Amino acid sequence: MVGLLLIGVAAWGKGFGIVSSIHIIGGVIAVGVFLLLIAIVGLIGALNHHQVLLFFYMVILFFVFLFQFGVSVLSALAVSFAKQEKLLNSTWRMTSDVTKENLEKQLDCCGLLNSTLDQPQFDSDFQRCKAPCKAKGQCYTCGNVMLEHSAEALKILGGVGLFFSFTEILGVWLAVRYRNQKDPRANPSAFL
Repeated sequence: MVGLLLIGVAAWGKGFGIVSSIHIIGGVIAVGVFLLLIAIVGLIGALNHHQVLLFFYMVILFFVFLFQFGVSVLSALAVSFAKQEKLLNSTWRMTSDVTKENLEKQLDCCGLLNSTLDQPQFDSDFQRCKAPCKAKGQCYTCGNVMLEHSAEALKILGGVGLFFSFTEILGVWLAVRYRNQKDPRANPSAFL
């Protein structure tokens, strides 16, 4: 289900123009396909009572759990406001002027953060700003708008990631239990 969900969300994000980067879309779809293939391996192993397939399913799913749990905890707990602001500042400096202008129009804001460290950058961005709020005379900084959205998104991402990581560990536990059961089609007098 998680694999299908990832593939669907990536396609939805691309279809509605929410995410324009083909690298991000491709990465999310690749992870979705990988999880779908792992699920198919587990399903085949369970249907055929195949010990080796179930073992590899358990091991791979456990590593996926560790990775997803780590990323979820990192995104939900470890990314402080100061780290988000530092990342946003470094990204803003590398962004082209056209992208900045598009972002300012879309979010209805001007400049990144009005701080003493980046005052010349903020002044030049504010002069080039073509957002509708500038005509009204009341604009928020784009940094504050984006930090507000990113904090909310990180909390949601962390919570959803933690939920699905614990469903994966449940899958590992069920696979261990099922792997240790005897195949009902097997010869009852056989040792294994």
